[in-house]
Amino acid sequence: MRPGSDQEHTSDELGLHVGIDATLPLPELTARLNAACDQVEEPGRHTVLRLLLHPVPAHRRPWPARVDVRDVNRWERAVRRLEKLPAMIVSTAEGICGGPALDLLLASDFRIGDPGLLLMLPVNDGHFWPGMAVYRLAQQLGTARARQIVLWGDDLDARRAHEVGLIDQLSDDLTEAAHTAVVLMGRISDRELAVRRQLLLEAPATEFQDALGAHLAACDRELRRLAESGHDGRERS
Repeated sequence: MRPGSDQEHTSDELGLHVGIDATLPLPELTARLNAACDQVEEPGRHTVLRLLLHPVPAHRRPWPARVDVRDVNRWERAVRRLEKLPAMIVSTAEGICGGPALDLLLASDFRIGDPGLLLMLPVNDGHFWPGMAVYRLAQQLGTARARQIVLWGDDLDARRAHEVGLIDQLSDDLTEAAHTAVVLMGRISDRELAVRRQLLLEAPATEFQDALGAHLAACDRELRRLAESGHDGRERS
């Protein structure tokens, strides 16, 4: 299947499957990502979104090429929209993963890579691209570890990416690994997942007292949900 072809926008009973060709122009990538989000947000449609991140050539390290800041803003907003979907996001990556594919990987809930994976961070004229990948790396790895990657321009092979937690699973068979992940995670993929993801995303930058209200609201929502479903946690004789 050719990267970027319309046939890569497919769905089945397990979810929506979208191929991502990171070599496409940024406005086209943004439109494709928003189209996928549109489908997921339709009521009763998809509980899992699988992103197939196609490898990019090694010479494509510079990114995002000739665009203006409005194009970048639209892209970053689309990735943020993805990050807030009421669906589990499973990404598979092989070969060289860089540029926009790295943004999408970092915004995913579950990440699967093949043993030959290389996270090739976008660098222009010796400088790391200062997009929201910097924010997500610092958020997910901590400032000290992210500093080594961003300021030194380190690439991460599959083993190291797995060790630091940027990749959740390594597999020689991405199709089978993704199928298993989609089946298992589809069971917990709903708006409640989105609530928990948001609490995780906000935690590093939120003081305890400020976070407490949001967590109590989520707890109250969960208690009501459990009571309505008859699973309130009490022992029954």
